[in-house]
Amino acid sequence: MFKSFFSFLLLLLILVKGSNTFAQDSVLVFRTLDSARKIPADTGKVNWLIDKGKALGRYFDKRSLENPFFQEAITLSQRWRFARGLFNAYNETGISKRNRSEYLLAADYHQKAVKYAEEIGNDLLLCIALNNTGVDYRRMDDQLEKAFEYHFRALQLAEKINDVRNICIAINSIGNIQLSTEKYADAINHFEKALELERENKNNLGVAINLGNIGYAYQGLGKLDLAIDYYKRSLAVNNQLDNNTGRAICYNALGSVYQQKKDYNNALFYLNRALEVNGHVDDKVHIAESYLNIGKLWSLQGKHAEARRYFQQSVDLSLAWRFKYILTEVYKAMAADYKASGDFKRSLESMDTSLLYKDSILNEKSALALAQTQAIYEVDRKDNQIKLLEHDKQISELRTKRNVVYTLSMAGFLLMLAVGGFFYIRHRNLETNKQTLQLELRSLRAQMNPHFIFNSLSSIHRFIWSNNQEEASDYLTKFSRLMRMILDNTQHTFISLNKELESLRLYLDLEKLRCNNVFEYRIEVDEEINEEEVMIPPMIIQPYVENAIWHGLVHKSGKGLLEIAVNLKGRTLICTVTDNGIGRKKAIEIKEKKGQTHRSMGMQVTEGRIDLIRKINNTKEATVNITDLEDEVGKPTGTQVKLVLPVEFIF
Repeated sequence: MFKSFFSFLLLLLILVKGSNTFAQDSVLVFRTLDSARKIPADTGKVNWLIDKGKALGRYFDKRSLENPFFQEAITLSQRWRFARGLFNAYNETGISKRNRSEYLLAADYHQKAVKYAEEIGNDLLLCIALNNTGVDYRRMDDQLEKAFEYHFRALQLAEKINDVRNICIAINSIGNIQLSTEKYADAINHFEKALELERENKNNLGVAINLGNIGYAYQGLGKLDLAIDYYKRSLAVNNQLDNNTGRAICYNALGSVYQQKKDYNNALFYLNRALEVNGHVDDKVHIAESYLNIGKLWSLQGKHAEARRYFQQSVDLSLAWRFKYILTEVYKAMAADYKASGDFKRSLESMDTSLLYKDSILNEKSALALAQTQAIYEVDRKDNQIKLLEHDKQISELRTKRNVVYTLSMAGFLLMLAVGGFFYIRHRNLETNKQTLQLELRSLRAQMNPHFIFNSLSSIHRFIWSNNQEEASDYLTKFSRLMRMILDNTQHTFISLNKELESLRLYLDLEKLRCNNVFEYRIEVDEEINEEEVMIPPMIIQPYVENAIWHGLVHKSGKGLLEIAVNLKGRTLICTVTDNGIGRKKAIEIKEKKGQTHRSMGMQVTEGRIDLIRKINNTKEATVNITDLEDEVGKPTGTQVKLVLPVEFIF
């Protein structure tokens, strides 16, 4: 459809125009359009369409045709929600509309570009779109306030990202707005800022434009000599650039300012130079304008015949090229000239003709504004239709996806139900087993109390008979305190590490006193451990300490040493009990000599507790390792017990 529609359009234009050159251009455009059909539909195609639309833009602008490349780029970008493509297509379409003086449409397209630049989040693109929208509104004489708002936003953003090109555009445009509203001093301030930036960036065309603008501002202030100076400086830069359009503008400006000074010779010289240069410029409107200005100059000098000759040349050229604005001005000037010469009848006729053209221009502007408003409506309607179609397509795709998701969800739900049921039954069995193990653990923990109390009472009995009553009383006081602490601690599955160590220190103090200080002890806790937060099973270390004292240290000749080190690794507590006693082998020999063959009740109960802890927590980390220490020649130097336990934390 894309190919057939534009093929028909181009064929129709060829038949209407009948020009060989036009036909050749049309064939080139047709081939480019045809090649677009062969490109895969992706974001790369959108970029290709925009590039070709820009390259062939003058072809469509001259013939007041919609640029099909931009339109197709917009359609494809909307289909794929390609925001960058939509920005570029809308921005370029807006420039195309502005080149054809369709400023209302241009502003609408550039506002769309602003929207997509904001969606992308690209400050540079947003600067470009804001400045373009400002230029569109500036070309509409009654929209200068809006133009200022857009350029001011662009300026703030461009300064934020330090983009000199957009800073210059914004400042220059704000200056032109102030020039139009006769705020000449403010305009000069902005033009000078733009001029400085253009010089820093060696942009001579920008330098020439801003020099000329400063000249206009000084002319508006009545400082004509300064205006002439800036016009001549601008002219020098345009000569350096060999820019005929710039030369013509400067010559016309100089002619105007010399005319204002009533220096008619210089005014005529520069206006004639403008006329000569305009002959090398494609746009004939400048030639018609030069004829008009020279005619006005002769009229001011009272040389009516010469003035009317130039007025007539301006009329002839404007009629041929339909320059209605020039016709309005030239007939107005002719009316003034006829009035000055006393020919009031022709003056009235000329003024009527001027008003007719002015009315025609107003009607055309109204018609153009209406056409642009309708075009905006059509564009928005088309965009909404595309979005609606895409929306319907998305809904259809979502329905299909929804059905697939429902099916997969149901299958997943059934699978999860089966897996969940399996794990629920397994978890219930584990919980039952865990409760059984915890009951066994409570039973073993309960056995610790009578065992420890029995051993302690035996010690008190021996201590009383072997020591004086005062020391026995002190010993009994400490023992009762230890008993209260142990009875309280063993009511809980876990207690804090500091409580366990406190009871252990009290026990060691009693045993040290009872053994007449035959050993010393040292407890070292890692600095990184918070003793109040770490929770361990109660009375879990004491049996190994008791075993080290009564089977290792009390039989040692010389001073004994018991070391207890506590470290934390993740959620695992490592407690090491080291003594420098006689060693296990020697201790067994002593027991055999005394006829003591039974194993320690405390050790048996504690090993059972550790085994149950391992099962409850489903871990292999709950272990006890006993190592016989020896020197270099193999002589026993003591025993080391390494107790590894899983721990809990308060927080």
